[in-house]
Amino acid sequence: MAHRSSTRRVHGPELKVGARVLVRRHAEADVIGEVVEDYGPLTESGGRGHEWAPAHRWAVALDDGRLIFADTDEVTVDPGNR
Repeated sequence: MAHRSSTRRVHGPELKVGARVLVRRHAEADVIGEVVEDYGPLTESGGRGHEWAPAHRWAVALDDGRLIFADTDEVTVDPGNR
């Protein structure tokens, strides 16, 4: 199981397609992967997302082979990749 450690959240230019990231969710173990797509325009008001199924901003290809979608507050640039 992944451990939780204190890491700095980055909401700037470092968080972009190609960045290695740590994804943290309240009820799940931490996972690491690479951002493969930014759906930012779909998350803005007036975008093409739906109220009943809002778009998550980041598509992340995990190291274990899964693809997940996460919001910015769940994603931190992977501190082990600096």
